[in-house]
Amino acid sequence: MPTMNMIQAINSALDVKLSEDPDTLVFGEDVGYFGGVFRVTEGLQKKYGLQRCFDTPISEGGIIATAIGMGAYGLRPIPEIQFADYILPAFDQLVSEAARLRYRSNGEFWAPITVRSPYGGGIFGGQTHSQSPEAIFAHITGLKTVIPSTPYDAKGLLIASIEDDDPVIFLEPKRLYNGPFDGRHDQALKTWAGMSEAEVPEGRYTIPLGKAAVVREGAEVTVLAYGTMVHVAKAGIEEAGVDAELIDLRSIVPLDIDTIVASVAKTGRCIILHEASRFGGFGGELSALVQERCFWALRSPIERVAGWDTPYPHAFEWDYFPGPARLVKALHRVMENS
Repeated sequence: MPTMNMIQAINSALDVKLSEDPDTLVFGEDVGYFGGVFRVTEGLQKKYGLQRCFDTPISEGGIIATAIGMGAYGLRPIPEIQFADYILPAFDQLVSEAARLRYRSNGEFWAPITVRSPYGGGIFGGQTHSQSPEAIFAHITGLKTVIPSTPYDAKGLLIASIEDDDPVIFLEPKRLYNGPFDGRHDQALKTWAGMSEAEVPEGRYTIPLGKAAVVREGAEVTVLAYGTMVHVAKAGIEEAGVDAELIDLRSIVPLDIDTIVASVAKTGRCIILHEASRFGGFGGELSALVQERCFWALRSPIERVAGWDTPYPHAFEWDYFPGPARLVKALHRVMENS
């Protein structure tokens, strides 16, 4: 199998679906001739033509509205929003139309669209290019939200998302796009290097939405993470020397609550790690779900390790990120508070 980074794996997934399903098409700002700002769609327009991979005006609302109409007509559009920060002008389309279309029409119409978007930090993009809005989408009934952490998962989850009959928000961590990172900033570089590039099959395969992965088995504490934070968690666990079980959620809606409950029932402790701000973040929902189902098994309070409750700081991006050191402190706290 070839070795791919996440950009190459996502491009391969799009290539597979465009080649096998004539009803799929890719569009968005600069995704055609230019190949996207991160080159994720590079080569697709040349291979499949202007009708299957094309550029759009700078109109996020228009992009998503067009995709919803295409989906209702019977196509499987894969629109790209250039940065997740820019998706808000299309939020009403996603909430009022895409998420509700199947129910509002009593199953006569639906919106099988997959909205791809780079998200999170890692490029010093500041407040307009680095936010993590996954909790907003998770709150909307009818939308699915998927966040891969490895190239292998990215391809399998993206193909599964495209083939799903419901609207999917597919968030791609920018920090994982290109493989190994700048070690001057990323203290987890040595641990991550093996996961930022991976063997990825060239053909079609899928990973079911709503099925978490147990990245590391352990007996003392459960760490829940997704996207970039899976690798931060791996580095922090190794540094702390705690026998922790690491679960990569892979999708937050649908959520694999059974795997989470089984793990916390075994370990009796739980830490939740995400890049978004702590207050109102998806970690709060995870904490409530764990407490409701595992209360009698818990041996210490549930911990959340997250971004600051501030607007995204441009100059202090690498301090804003929950890094391995902050997870190490949380791991030690839950062990000491037992």
